[in-house]
Amino acid sequence: MRDVAKQAGVSLSTVSLVVNGTGYVSDDMRDRVQRAMESLHYVPNDLARNFSQNRANTIGIIVPTIRHPFFATLTASLQHVLAGKGLQTLLCSTADAAHGEAAYVDMLRRRLMDGIVMGAHTEHAPDYWTSIHRPVIAFDRTLGEGIPSIGSDHVQGGRMIADLLIRTGARHVVVIGGPHTQFKEDDDVRTTFPTVRYHLVLEHELAKVGVRYEYIEAGEVMDFSGYAAAVRSVFDRASDDAVDAVVSSDIGAALCVREAIRRGVNVPDDMQIVAYDGTYLADMAGMPLTVARQDFQALASSVADCMMRLIDGKAGDGSVDDGNDSGDAVSAVSSHGAFGIGEAEHLIPVSLIAGATTRE
Repeated sequence: MRDVAKQAGVSLSTVSLVVNGTGYVSDDMRDRVQRAMESLHYVPNDLARNFSQNRANTIGIIVPTIRHPFFATLTASLQHVLAGKGLQTLLCSTADAAHGEAAYVDMLRRRLMDGIVMGAHTEHAPDYWTSIHRPVIAFDRTLGEGIPSIGSDHVQGGRMIADLLIRTGARHVVVIGGPHTQFKEDDDVRTTFPTVRYHLVLEHELAKVGVRYEYIEAGEVMDFSGYAAAVRSVFDRASDDAVDAVVSSDIGAALCVREAIRRGVNVPDDMQIVAYDGTYLADMAGMPLTVARQDFQALASSVADCMMRLIDGKAGDGSVDDGNDSGDAVSAVSSHGAFGIGEAEHLIPVSLIAGATTRE
């Protein structure tokens, strides 16, 4: 930096301001400094700069697997939005790294990263996460009081799907999803996985009008073969136990379309199919899927904005405020109270996109 200052004919502090992007520097001085940096092939030492600012400018993102289209789309959106705020990302797929979660928490405690976005299943008790005393955001799950949680409004998503299937005359609806054990242990334990709410709401709304509801487990989120087996089991039913509507993630819904085409089942006349997520896979199923679409851009922006406030010490109470007064996001218990919505949760609306796999 001294060499740059000497060649540019400016003070060392001016070079520091240009390198760090802080304070006011005239355009002329900034150009002189940048030309000197290029001439001397000077590359700022980010490690030293971050050390002086007590920042790592790195966020850890923990997900179950990046093979799943939902988590692939989410992490891509998060990386893009965080990069726009000057933050790098370290990605941990717990299915591929046995000790990834603990290693990332250790890095956070040692200030080798500035925060963690936790989007994977964890066996740790809530006090484990609050004891870290560093920025942690729970994505689509609850980690404990004081840890902000951000995700989609799955209660809304469940109601949208129920309304659609009821209006189109569904009689026997099957939902294909992950293992129940991760959602709810027993009737006295509140679920830490908000995504189960769309299953609960869908079941509740269909039961009110006498539509049969059934849940089939497809295994862990990274078990694609489990989804294929579950789909085949639906189509193998006898005619007197026939299913006329299936709801699943984009993976399960796409597999349903393929299986229906293979077996000559008419979609949507004989079977309606609804996807839940709205990733790129929804456009590659063989026919346009009707989908409850999660807003990945809004989710990523909400996580990034909350993380910046936590890093800056402006949201230490676990509250989430995206600065949006439009009322589009839900951050109160209100009408969702029956399904375990917590006060520190920030919910992004889900939209229902009509495709060719449901009746009008």
